Amino acid sequence: MSSYLLPTYKRQPISFVKGQGSYLYTADATPYLDALTGIAVCGLGHCHPRVTAAIADQAATLVHTSNLFGIDWQERAGEKLCQVAGMDKVFFANSGAEANEAALKMARLFASNRGQTQAKVIVMEKSFHGRTLLTVSATANPMARAGFFTLDDDFIRVPFGDIEAISQAIADNDNVCAVMLEPIQGESGVNTAANGFDFLTQVRKVCDDHDLLMILDEVQTGNGRTGRYFAYQYSSIKPDILTTAKGLGNGFPVGACMTSAKANDIFSYGSHGSTYGGTPLACRVVSEVIDVIDDENMMSNTLSNSAALIEQITSELGSQGVTVRGKGMMLGVVMPQDRGIAFDSLVDKARDNHHLIINVAGGNAIRLLPPLNMSADETAQIGERLIHLIQSALY
Repeated sequence: MSSYLLPTYKRQPISFVKGQGSYLYTADATPYLDALTGIAVCGLGHCHPRVTAAIADQAATLVHTSNLFGIDWQERAGEKLCQVAGMDKVFFANSGAEANEAALKMARLFASNRGQTQAKVIVMEKSFHGRTLLTVSATANPMARAGFFTLDDDFIRVPFGDIEAISQAIADNDNVCAVMLEPIQGESGVNTAANGFDFLTQVRKVCDDHDLLMILDEVQTGNGRTGRYFAYQYSSIKPDILTTAKGLGNGFPVGACMTSAKANDIFSYGSHGSTYGGTPLACRVVSEVIDVIDDENMMSNTLSNSAALIEQITSELGSQGVTVRGKGMMLGVVMPQDRGIAFDSLVDKARDNHHLIINVAGGNAIRLLPPLNMSADETAQIGERLIHLIQSALY
């Protein structure tokens, strides 16, 4: 069938017409257990009743006015989000890429204000920060960058988790203004630093020592995904700039760029803006999502189900060289690369043979991003279906 859509995605041969909780349904009502949730977006599951009600009520009341006026729901959502994030101020955008674009523009302005003429931001190898021209330049993925004349001179790339490489990059360049990283790298296979969240503490100290901005991209790790509201909260530090999106709206498009301390006053009137950023509808959703996460104790549920799922997988497959990395409901099931596994086929086999929605990231890691509010039985079902999938691939 011909399509009027630009071919920017290699789409799977399936379409869903309904979602409910942890399941997606095709037109013939076949259920598929969703362990991907729109790539870490629907953290509360599909069509959570409270979020659905908030959308319907607000859509019938007021959808958009623009940021030329005060927006009550934006003020409420901003207060709630900053409180759970431990930050001071927020700019609402429409996506994670836009939130990161705002953060990088802020870093450039910070550099300009102190007389740096060619601002450079240190970013990590294997990072992913978005697909705008500036954020794709910060991104390491060569497929995302190819052919776009990326702004590579504005970034210095170092190995993820290597604090000595960061320190050396600062020593070698007078124009470094910020360090930007994901607490856990999602798109490249759910990578964690060798020393875990202690790496964030090390980065914070280096940034303080050299008066640099510390920017954390929690587009994927935020909003309860790792078992804390934000992954950086596993450490004792606080970033200067914190970005998020994905689970922030549970499927409704919204992003946020938050600031603290020396980043609070970088932007002023006219520095940045967005026609659609922070609409009454978007911010009503954000407010409801935050309340649901708290009211339904989702982070506790995330940690208990995560522990059960890791134990289930490793007890059955650990002897076969399968390991699990990540935190909370952001897990990478890492497959051995010496067994001749056709990794590209695993997504299709999981979908067609086990009615399980997953994806493969970083070459050999099955990425699991299921709902935070899954039941214990649904968690066990993901484990069981995944184990059968991997066993069939290994033998």
